Amino acid sequence: MLEIIFLISLAMIWILFAVVQDLKTREIANWLNFSLIIFALGFRLFYSIFSQNDFSFFYQGLIGLGIFFILGNIFYYGKLFAGGDAKLLISLGAILPFTGNFSTNVRIFAFFLLIFFFIGALYTLTTSIFIGIKHRHKLGKEFKKQFIKNRKITLLSLTSAILIGLAGLTFYTPLIYFAIIIFILPYIYIYAKSVDESCMIVKVKPKDLREGDWLYKDVSVKGEIIVANWDGLSKKEITLLKKTSKEVQIRQGVPFSPVFFISFILLVLFYKWILVWNFFF
Repeated sequence: MLEIIFLISLAMIWILFAVVQDLKTREIANWLNFSLIIFALGFRLFYSIFSQNDFSFFYQGLIGLGIFFILGNIFYYGKLFAGGDAKLLISLGAILPFTGNFSTNVRIFAFFLLIFFFIGALYTLTTSIFIGIKHRHKLGKEFKKQFIKNRKITLLSLTSAILIGLAGLTFYTPLIYFAIIIFILPYIYIYAKSVDESCMIVKVKPKDLREGDWLYKDVSVKGEIIVANWDGLSKKEITLLKKTSKEVQIRQGVPFSPVFFISFILLVLFYKWILVWNFFF
């Protein structure tokens, strides 16, 4: 049990540092994520050598790292996570296999991801509401603009919701709930898009740019086009932008690292329950 306590303590310290860094600089350094992997796997290896008759504890860490490497890349290239968040998730793959049993570890992974997505959705919704209230004047104008832009989607959604709702009243009552969801979803999308466009775009001087910052639009510098993409700005592109004094528009994201911290704490609190929960067998 002491080995689990050590891994939990190690992860909580590293995640806490990641949260502080993310809130202060809007990025999580690679060295922080990579060092967590090195320390976690190093500890697993030494523990397996000196305290166990086999290397299952170490191998499970490697398997967890591999599984979360795949998940991290799916979330990154699916544009759900920024690079630092994806790497932090990957590094937790070396931590979360708390046992030498693969099926038990899979249950732990699944439970962590369930907590993570629930807390992530709640966190995103809460922060977007607070951001929207803070910038309500700009948000109101952008919401009208986005509503007009997406009026065909809202009309299609309304028509579908009415038809499904009528089917629910006539044949199968639960369809009414499905109709309500279909009606609401476009407005959630429009609200989220409005917050993003009106509240998360800021102008930054080239000297204040950081590697990985997201350009809002393509920028032309001395005949060369710097393309706005999900990978963010490279050091070379920032150096090029510094040759001009013109401010650059970048898209800011909401620091997501607190979700990792909250989710990990909840996982630890419910750890013993997970071990006896049969749902994931």
